[in-house]
Amino acid sequence: MIIKTLEIKNFRNYSSLLLNLSDKLNIIYGLNGQGKTNLLESIYLLGFTTSHRSFTSDNLIKSGEEKAIIKGKLQKDISYNLEINLMKTKKQVKIDGKIQTKLSNYIEKMNVIIFSSEDLNLIKGNPNERRKYFNLELSQISPNYYSALNDYNKLLKLRNEYLKELNLNMPIDLNYFNILTDYLINKSIFIYQMRNKYVEKLNKICPPIFEEIAGIKGFNIKYHPSINLENFDKETIKKTLEKAYKDHLDKEIRFKSTLYGPHRDDFTFDIDDNNLREFGSQGQQKMAIIALKLSEIEILKDFKRTNPIILLDDIFSDLDSNKKNNLLKHITGDMQVIITTTDLDSIDKKLLTTAKLIHIENGKIKETEVEK
Repeated sequence: MIIKTLEIKNFRNYSSLLLNLSDKLNIIYGLNGQGKTNLLESIYLLGFTTSHRSFTSDNLIKSGEEKAIIKGKLQKDISYNLEINLMKTKKQVKIDGKIQTKLSNYIEKMNVIIFSSEDLNLIKGNPNERRKYFNLELSQISPNYYSALNDYNKLLKLRNEYLKELNLNMPIDLNYFNILTDYLINKSIFIYQMRNKYVEKLNKICPPIFEEIAGIKGFNIKYHPSINLENFDKETIKKTLEKAYKDHLDKEIRFKSTLYGPHRDDFTFDIDDNNLREFGSQGQQKMAIIALKLSEIEILKDFKRTNPIILLDDIFSDLDSNKKNNLLKHITGDMQVIITTTDLDSIDKKLLTTAKLIHIENGKIKETEVEK
């Protein structure tokens, strides 16, 4: 898949922009602070409806404006016109001009993988950041996962409200509370199984890539559910969660919160059972994230039967030539790739001769013809 045109209005530091993109390689260059990363962020947001950098729309809407608009023409087997309108309290998405009430229908259309400096938060950050990341990746593959997760979060909110009322000794309908818990368990089963299958798939692809680009064996990704599971069959998950909720209800009432379930899970990146967050160098951590992203490209290609759009946000300056080459051989070819850099000298000269160069200066974009 490719994004043919991008149009943004009142997004970050852009008032208005209309950009035509090459089907293959696009290189966006310019000094820091000119809006290169903002441009990649708008493409990521067009696909996911959420930013990889910000949790709120307030930061995304240009100062002094009430709404930001991002539009893109996506070419797959057929063309789609995607649009997202960001307001301070809500967002609205459209496909071919029609408002979509189900975000799952929208998110499945465009597949994007971004490599950026914020990626290290996947290892260094808190479990919530890792859950968010894996939830987004799974939602690209499976609209059913997105729907189940959305239902789960609604049920979780209701159950927590009941726990707060129980904490205050308020009279509640315990039968309804138990029904809520049963529904929550049913949604949890699917989420647990999908996460486990996804990590298993990653671990078939990711370790060889990590060894290739980092020269180190023994890498893998581990999934840590908030409950102890001997396996991930439906009955085991159901019984384990039922027992956890029954045995620890008093504790949950005391904390006024649901303490077990997918919303408490975590993931780690390990070398020989040593968590890279604690024992890895920054170079190893970066290589782990790159290996993860490269693995996700293969998974998306397998599931969706099409190439995702690849965004590389100024990552070449930190890589030696060997690591650059190992990375590039995984992402060049039939994929649309969009790279940002402050220095064209950090890009291989052969790539420059085939790329569309887009120069950003003082918040304005100056397109350059493909160099021959």
